[in-house]
Amino acid sequence: MNETMVCAVGRVATQPVYREVASGPSARFRLAVTARYWDREKNTWTDGHTNFFTVWANRQLATNTAASLTVGEPVIVQGRLKVRTDVREGQSWTSADIDAVSIGHDLAWGTSAFRRAGKAETALAPTQPEPNWETPPDGSAEPAHSAAQRQSESVVLT
Repeated sequence: MNETMVCAVGRVATQPVYREVASGPSARFRLAVTARYWDREKNTWTDGHTNFFTVWANRQLATNTAASLTVGEPVIVQGRLKVRTDVREGQSWTSADIDAVSIGHDLAWGTSAFRRAGKAETALAPTQPEPNWETPPDGSAEPAHSAAQRQSESVVLT
């Protein structure tokens, strides 16, 4: 329907909190999104205002979020923006939440190794050989690196 979909790029500000509720798994964490701009006077990049969002994940996304994210990691979150205002004890407050549809590491800052949830044994020992996606520079049939070498060289974000 008429929902506000957003894509926020930032860093995990709090450790994800995982809960089992009646409707299924749920996880939440705070996302810090800091604007950056080029300061001509200083001739350098400068941090601007930081917005904080509470990111909500449900079902399998919640389980994978809790198992994959830690504080400080760069992430990209896509989901529905929910802005709420309320008055409690005479104080007015506003919160901005994102009901996440997808969450992933921002690969502009590092590498990540994907593992399919619940299928660790197949991820470690694939039944079919990995396709050769690389074209060697000399045009020979053998790739520059084998799949095992590429996998051992990958680094997981910490």
